Amino acid sequence: MYNSKNDLVRLAAKEFAERHILPHVMEWDEAQHFPIDLMHQLGQQGFLGVLVPEQYGGSGLGYQEYVSIIEEIAQVCGSIGLSVAAHNSLCTNHILQFGNEEQKQMYLPKLASGEWIGAWGLTEPNTGSDSARMTCVARREGDEYVLNGSKCWITHGKSGNVVVIMARTGELGAKNNATAFIVERGNPGLKFGKKENKLGMRASETAEVILEDCRIPVSARLGEEGDGFKQAMKILDGGRISIAALSLGIAKGALAAAAKYAQERQQFGQAIVQFQGISFKLADMATKVHAAELMTRHAAELKMEGTSMTKEAAMAKYYASEIAVEVSTDAVQIFGGYGYTKDFPVEKFYRDSKLCTIGEGTSEIQKIVITREFLKDYPL
Repeated sequence: MYNSKNDLVRLAAKEFAERHILPHVMEWDEAQHFPIDLMHQLGQQGFLGVLVPEQYGGSGLGYQEYVSIIEEIAQVCGSIGLSVAAHNSLCTNHILQFGNEEQKQMYLPKLASGEWIGAWGLTEPNTGSDSARMTCVARREGDEYVLNGSKCWITHGKSGNVVVIMARTGELGAKNNATAFIVERGNPGLKFGKKENKLGMRASETAEVILEDCRIPVSARLGEEGDGFKQAMKILDGGRISIAALSLGIAKGALAAAAKYAQERQQFGQAIVQFQGISFKLADMATKVHAAELMTRHAAELKMEGTSMTKEAAMAKYYASEIAVEVSTDAVQIFGGYGYTKDFPVEKFYRDSKLCTIGEGTSEIQKIVITREFLKDYPL
């Protein structure tokens, strides 16, 4: 599970985050500034093509190293961790997994290097979890497809250079009714709508993507017509590991801040960590973080082995995201009134953590997936 390569990658991510991200965390958060220049730097360090083979300009690393990178960045800033995760596991990974050789050669080097920023569009205003009923449609006209509709909650929806869009090519509610397409920024039919004003993850751009008679060549289709939903579900399996790693990093950051503060803060003549109410809270937090890490690492290991891990990835995402909220909440409590101010980091961990229970499948959707998968072991 751990090796020297993973340790080196973890150290590189930690040093990068502390040097290039930490000094600007609150500045970017307050301004809701998405630091595009930083994304280019992350690409130059190999953090935006983690899973991409070297032949396409990527780092050629595995999921254990990927988890370490996301986790270390998220311990400093969940927003940047989210952007790195979305770029790697959604847009870039979709093209890597389902693109043809020409598409891989065209897009992966630019995405892996950070020259281009990637976005991925599945969710719509009225079809979040019920994505099979999407209203964004693609109509074939000769050697082109014409896309019409909108997507919401899209990470890098405004600044992305390329977006993978899922659009309906079949009847509403039918099986296999969606297809994936690659759409480049600059296409006159691709427009950007509202940028969301969010509770947390404020330095990670989230925006609406609008398609108005957006014409793309048939060569921009990923895989066969009707395969889009199946592709998206496979991408989300890996994406759940990403969000589990993101959640783990946020929880670790909150725990570290709380542990340090509890040893420094004096009340009634002693450090507050000496009080059972605080020490037991820290023990619970540390235990939950450890359990989340084991689940996340296990799912990553199964992914690397090529073993089915839908259940394990859903469990890791569900548990890690929920404990990120719990641990960051407890961290704010340990800080007391100071935890409610922006002078200390725990209020940001608290705000950022909630998105992890919603993005890439809510906790409720994870429970549906978990139940469906584990019941296969108990046939009637």
